[in-house]
Amino acid sequence: MESALAEIEFLALSPNRVSVLRRLADDRHTRTDLAVATGASQATLGRILRDFEERSWIERVDGAYVATATGELVADAFLELLSVMETEHDLRPIVEYLPTAALGFDLRRLDDATITVPSGTKPNAPVRRVLDFLREASSVRVFSHAFNEGSLDVIERRVTAGELTFEGVFSRHAIDAVADDEGLRRRLTSLLDAPNASVRVRDDDIPVATTVADDVVHLLLRDANGVLQASVDTDDRAVRDWAREQFETYWDAASPLDATAIRE
Repeated sequence: MESALAEIEFLALSPNRVSVLRRLADDRHTRTDLAVATGASQATLGRILRDFEERSWIERVDGAYVATATGELVADAFLELLSVMETEHDLRPIVEYLPTAALGFDLRRLDDATITVPSGTKPNAPVRRVLDFLREASSVRVFSHAFNEGSLDVIERRVTAGELTFEGVFSRHAIDAVADDEGLRRRLTSLLDAPNASVRVRDDDIPVATTVADDVVHLLLRDANGVLQASVDTDDRAVRDWAREQFETYWDAASPLDATAIRE
């Protein structure tokens, strides 16, 4: 294992080595090509190529360099590790708020996700992020333990204007909280009266507030005290598949919400 760790360290300590190996695993390149692409000096590039040749990671063919089979193996594995570590670094500040037991997808699928956190000047930035999606989408599905005022406002206005098709599954607590406020109750009953909106209620808890706006999945993350901490959004196919399957599961087990029940 020590020798393997030494080889990992050999690559990890030099971004130029990683860059050269990545390029040669993709296609053959001349030394001039590599110098232009990496910006490495000729002396540095020469050492890298010699080191790679000694390890049989690359070979020279017709005046150019290309990765060998084992070179491709090393490149694929190292770049996968690099991607995982980059994703972990991005998720590290919010991982304690991720309900990982409820997320039916590999966290590596969040490698290109956008993470939005509150700031001193924009304390509601995660909610504003989802509102941007709600304002542009033509179809929205939500399953959530809460129905915040901003989302309800945008959804109700766009649904009643015929601009949006909406389906939502909410916890009983979320609907009760809306019904207790006169203004929000009016918006909810207006939404329920619209022909292109359907809302169902789930008695059991829903662990994460999830919005599927067209092809984007948006997660609102709160801490144990219910304080908003971050949002994560992605258009990754595996995450979309999870969100759509989870929505269907909640939908099938939930009860339709009728506007008359809210008015009473």
